[in-house]
Amino acid sequence: MSPEAVSSPLSPDPVLLETTLRTRLPFRADLVNVAPLCGDASNRRYYRLTLKNGPILSLILMQLADPEGFKVSEEAVSGAVTDVRELPFLNILRPLARARIPVPALHFYDEAAGLLYLEDFGDLTLFHACSRDGGFAVRKYYPLAIDTLVRIQLQLTACGADGCQAFSHSFDTALLTWEFEHFLEYGIWVRLDKKPICADDERTIRKGFSTIAEWLAGQPRVFTHRDYHSRNLMVDGDRLGVIDFQDALLGPVTYDLASLLRDSYMALDEAFVEEMIDRYVTGMCAGLEPDERDRLLLTDRPAFRRLFDFTSIQRNLKAAGRFVYIDRVKGNPKFLADIPRTLGYVRRNLEKYPELEPLLLHLTPYIPEWR
Repeated sequence: MSPEAVSSPLSPDPVLLETTLRTRLPFRADLVNVAPLCGDASNRRYYRLTLKNGPILSLILMQLADPEGFKVSEEAVSGAVTDVRELPFLNILRPLARARIPVPALHFYDEAAGLLYLEDFGDLTLFHACSRDGGFAVRKYYPLAIDTLVRIQLQLTACGADGCQAFSHSFDTALLTWEFEHFLEYGIWVRLDKKPICADDERTIRKGFSTIAEWLAGQPRVFTHRDYHSRNLMVDGDRLGVIDFQDALLGPVTYDLASLLRDSYMALDEAFVEEMIDRYVTGMCAGLEPDERDRLLLTDRPAFRRLFDFTSIQRNLKAAGRFVYIDRVKGNPKFLADIPRTLGYVRRNLEKYPELEPLLLHLTPYIPEWR
């Protein structure tokens, strides 16, 4: 079943919600209001439940697409085919919560109805905080985002599988190549109204993509959130709540770092990016043995920066293709405005490395922003 085939759920039954709030949660509360929230690009729906006569004022209700919808990932995955016996959101939530990462507390999961009653982190994402408060918010919250990422990668990678589904999938060559192909299909072919690509250009582009994919796949892997960026970090007082982690897997040490600092939605000053990379490396090194620091390239700054830049190229191209896919297939054009920034990151990184000059040369005719 493809993600597009998952049926859209009906609005949740208020009587069911009221009964659940009175009888199934760790506390009792009365329902005041159910307000739909703007969701992401997934098939899930979200609502805010306003409460009274209880210890908290609100909850977030996550509504799955259908009772079996959890078996369908919004992202391509890799690794051996496994029988999914547990909602990935819950499976990944458990070790994150155990490691004291600020993820939403689960108050109740109504499996039959496909409803999760979750802690409410509010509406203020890191993206919106920075858009509203500018440099003050960037300086306040990005170091916190880096420190939280370090904790996630150190603690969950050290814990190992322990039943966590993230450890059964990884960014291997096949998955990285699939994401490059996703860009070719949607970021070029569909975006340019299905105009053909010159055979020589296509051959060189695929060769360049294959080289990057194989090199990234050969790097040591750590626990990877996969979408660790400004729209999935919630400003909640002095902490950042981490959400949308259900597609976690194993990946290069730089993947989440690139997601955050080469975010499609945010343009950060280059000096600040360097500062945050330094903060990340320092934090990771503090929690690792010398051999592990070397293995992850943390002690070789030029090599680590090269890994960061190549990871950024791969992720940003995938994101640009994904934005077109979300528009053309799902009918949601809101991410199209972020494509020029995303592809700008790619061009600047390609220009830094002489060995990537052929890829830049043969991609340029098909990317309007580069011409």
